[in-house]
Amino acid sequence: MTNRLVAYQGEPGAYSEIAALRFGDPVPFETFDKAFYAVEHRDVSCAVIPIENSLGGSIHHNYDLLMQHPVRIAAETFVKVEHCLLGLPTASVNADGNVLSHPQALSQCRNFFAAHKNLTPEVAYDTAGSAQIIADEGNPAQFAIASKRAGELYGLKIFRENLADEDWNITRFFCITHEEHTSDLDLKNKPDTTRQKTSIVFTLPNEQGSLFRAMATLALRNIDMTKIESRPSRMKAFEYFFYVDFIGHESDPAIHNALTHLREFATMVKVLGSYGVVE
Repeated sequence: MTNRLVAYQGEPGAYSEIAALRFGDPVPFETFDKAFYAVEHRDVSCAVIPIENSLGGSIHHNYDLLMQHPVRIAAETFVKVEHCLLGLPTASVNADGNVLSHPQALSQCRNFFAAHKNLTPEVAYDTAGSAQIIADEGNPAQFAIASKRAGELYGLKIFRENLADEDWNITRFFCITHEEHTSDLDLKNKPDTTRQKTSIVFTLPNEQGSLFRAMATLALRNIDMTKIESRPSRMKAFEYFFYVDFIGHESDPAIHNALTHLREFATMVKVLGSYGVVE
């Protein structure tokens, strides 16, 4: 594709925008659904979507969207989440006030709120969007938890840094593109392909031992599985999609044979992508 437009969910200054800058020219969208739609209809070259956080776990809605749209994972990247308390220069953290942010960001800063009973968390749809609200409304009794970049973009003062309860707060992002355009995708930074991962999704017959058999297709070939996640299929009660990540490329002989073996008894197998990492 000729452009380097990269869709992301949120406002400028969001952690997703920080990830998108590594791949091209960020374009904000209000929802993940709209970002996926833009990829499917080729309005953008690719999209960067968060898939899991080291503290908050998986973003389940995005796993569902991977199945609902004709997309393929082209790369992954990791962004260290460094929450800051942002406010107007005239604000005071010692006065009563509200703190706006995405619910996951608020939950990651429980220790801060425990130590500042005068500040009340308030849910907003986006971290950077919260910073924009503070700047637009001009209320010194309101704060936002967002990135340092968001504070710089919206002219806010940084009152505290490193608010998260744990230092190892990292979000993993997928760079996705239309499944027909993976090979000609022009990224700002090329993925490191020396250690690739493959992500697949499959469904199994409701039979005793079927999941064990599925895992055995990898274990018998010494394939290093790094993640497994199950999600309701939404097509039939108590039927599940199984999402699995493992080390290697789908064209590697061992992985090719494992997938062939899995397809012999799985009711559906889809390769979501083989990809490297962008630092």
